[in-house]
Amino acid sequence: MKILAVCTGSAEILPGKSYRTGIFKHPVDAGVMIDREGLIGDKICNRKHHGGVDQAVYALGSADLDWWARELGRDLEPGIFGENLVIEGADSRKISVGDRFETETVELEVTSARIPCATLSARMGDPGFAKRFAKAGRPGFYCRVLKDGVVQAGDAVTYHAYSGAPVLMPELLETYGKNLSDADRARYIAAPIHHKLRAQLSG
Repeated sequence: MKILAVCTGSAEILPGKSYRTGIFKHPVDAGVMIDREGLIGDKICNRKHHGGVDQAVYALGSADLDWWARELGRDLEPGIFGENLVIEGADSRKISVGDRFETETVELEVTSARIPCATLSARMGDPGFAKRFAKAGRPGFYCRVLKDGVVQAGDAVTYHAYSGAPVLMPELLETYGKNLSDADRARYIAAPIHHKLRAQLSG
């Protein structure tokens, strides 16, 4: 397993919109420093919904990107969905909260799934794309940074599965905003889940 792409972006205006977004990510060749807030130099415009320590890095597996390329019938450049990292061999359908990805210098811990929004639909030029993205069940995964360091395309990655009861990314996507059973709520809270989700579930 290795990092296939490291992607960053600048603030750009979406076609037909008036606001700036950092969703336009592109692969970079050089090493990029990652700290607790994410990739240094990567622009995040809407801090209310994006960024922060529990979604400092957004990653996709190569299985996800390959699936979408087939689904859309075209080659897709890494960063197309706003992801910071593309990890070889990873499949977000099989990733759980608490899973860890470790390079020689950086350690990431999965906290939550990406919830698609209108910005993603506008980025893809399809008003219905957010619903399509959600239905596909391949949301990618947000991570907190447990160890700062520099990452670069080609870096070897070691995957560590969460040792507790799993909370998978498709499950998080499917249950977003819905009531959970007591057993599921307890399982979610037991995992090192995103602090906003934890607050909602604990309230």
